[in-house]
Amino acid sequence: MVELILETMGRPQDAYELVPDRPGHDLRNAIDSTKLRTELGWTPAYANFEEGLANTVKWYLDHEHWWRPQKAAAEARYKEQGQ
Repeated sequence: MVELILETMGRPQDAYELVPDRPGHDLRNAIDSTKLRTELGWTPAYANFEEGLANTVKWYLDHEHWWRPQKAAAEARYKEQGQ
């Protein structure tokens, strides 16, 4: 997933660093959207995963003013905790 995001952003696919997984972290994540579809009538906006990912990446790049302060605040909290 990380490599696909990097590729979508036009960055080298090896531009990340592996870190040790935290204890108790889920080894696998999956979603079953059956209830969303049957009970709420939800349908995905994108049938193509890569297209949806590219649109999501574009949104974040276009809305940096929204997420940048939140990221800075979270990083400051981690620093205070010695992380």
